[in-house]
Amino acid sequence: MTPGSITASAPDICRLGAGALAKAIRHRHVSVAEVMGAYLDHIDRVNPTYNAIISLRPRDVLIAEAREADTALARGEGRGALFGIPQAIKDLANTKGLRTTYGSPLFADFVPEVDTVIVERARRAGAIIIGKTNTPEFGLGSNTYNPVHGITRNAYDPGRIAGGSSGGSAVALALRLLPVADGSDMGGSLRNPAAFNNVFGFRPSQGRVPYAPTLDGFFGQLGTEGPMARSVDDLALLLSVQAGYDARAPLSLDDPGYRFEERLQRDPKGLRIAWGGDLGGHLAIEPGILDLCRSALDILAGLGCEVAQALPRFDFERLWQAFSVLRQFGLIGKLGPIFEDPARRAKLKPEAQWEVERALKLSAIDVQRAGDARMAWYHALLALFEDHDFLALPTAQVFPFSVDQHWPKAIGDRRMDSYHRWMEVVAGATMAGCPAISVPVGFGPEGQPMGMQLIGRPRADLAVLQLARAYEEACPWVAIAP
Repeated sequence: MTPGSITASAPDICRLGAGALAKAIRHRHVSVAEVMGAYLDHIDRVNPTYNAIISLRPRDVLIAEAREADTALARGEGRGALFGIPQAIKDLANTKGLRTTYGSPLFADFVPEVDTVIVERARRAGAIIIGKTNTPEFGLGSNTYNPVHGITRNAYDPGRIAGGSSGGSAVALALRLLPVADGSDMGGSLRNPAAFNNVFGFRPSQGRVPYAPTLDGFFGQLGTEGPMARSVDDLALLLSVQAGYDARAPLSLDDPGYRFEERLQRDPKGLRIAWGGDLGGHLAIEPGILDLCRSALDILAGLGCEVAQALPRFDFERLWQAFSVLRQFGLIGKLGPIFEDPARRAKLKPEAQWEVERALKLSAIDVQRAGDARMAWYHALLALFEDHDFLALPTAQVFPFSVDQHWPKAIGDRRMDSYHRWMEVVAGATMAGCPAISVPVGFGPEGQPMGMQLIGRPRADLAVLQLARAYEEACPWVAIAP
């Protein structure tokens, strides 16, 4: 099957967004069993080529659960926001009773006894968990491949990578294998694959979505879980399900008191957007990417936004080095015990071993200085937000590249000094804990999708979603399906 024929062959049910599908189920215009059957048929037909969904549960079990949901609906039950909707969970999030491998052969047969918070909340909202979505080993790297499940291929060109680490989620969305999807993001993992597959990926404010249960609730402040979707409305709907305080996540934020999808309408006229480009020459960026982003900014300017070239006053190399240190510090708790055992260490991918080796050389002073740099960056970004409402940056520095390559060793004539340096552009939002969305901006010269980050003030999640919604209405790139 060629990429261009995929969505043409998708059942009408699979082309609906999550909100429209939930409404159709609630009003009994379509049964949950019909929805489940349509999705499973489409997955059977398309997924073998792209490998987005893994650990798919048995068809007869899923159809039985769908029929139970129909029975509940007939009794007047089942009014959750995701009731009857098939959902596959990123394979870094624990799913009770369903294999969770983290993409590692060390956990190839691991079946958790508890759900993570976002899975609990999805089930409570009525979603039916059908399986998992593929991810790199332990989520390391923006290319979704691992020795347990293999590689996930780009929705628009199966010869290219899907991005990562939420690559399976983004590809499943683009191919209409899921109506909505979850992901997680430390180094752009909700944003990069969204850009590479022409969908929306939202990294919420730090603490907006509880990351639990975990052992590093007080220290694990770089990563967060969040939503991905084919529309801002669906993205906001899933965020409403995921967001809100949980006592097991001590730094999580209180519920905002409203549903995000109900407040998306806003006139963007007068909103001030700072365009950061290549960070004043600091970043190496493949030709064509900045042009696509500028075209997107022209659309926002046409809506009445004020767009100006502006950057936070900061040493961006200091920012990257601090991000790298804090990332290694955050990973050592999970990967350190594995590394200590030579037999288990041999089963770690080279990039994971590299992270641990560097982490073991860190001193307390190194971590403290990285924390100081992070705070200084936060204040530099706050200063920018005194004169601007948003910061716009490319979502990636390269277009999706060949599946035969693990990561680019160079961009142009600039050598990359680590497996993740080519994604440096995403580190700023992570380090500040600010909300950031990747919006589609079109396609490169060979048809490769690309995106742009819209970064908002701390905790201004709704404002970011409102701007993205206004942009989407003016420029519906997602309509150009694979």
